[in-house]
Amino acid sequence: MPETKWQKSSFCGGGGNNCVEVRLESCLIEMRESEQPEAVITMTREQLAAFFAGVKAGEFDHLI
Repeated sequence: MPETKWQKSSFCGGGGNNCVEVRLESCLIEMRESEQPEAVITMTREQLAAFFAGVKAGEFDHLI
């Protein structure tokens, strides 16, 4: 099966190497920072949904 392409947000500043990239690979979501593409985080859809719910609820606002 061919490898899926990494996707960057259209909100990335300048579209260079300061973006988080995601892709779906073998039913798992993979995420990496474009500056360090060798460091990949793998998660399930449920794990990513839980993280997004926390972001939407403001649980991580203290980080920005």
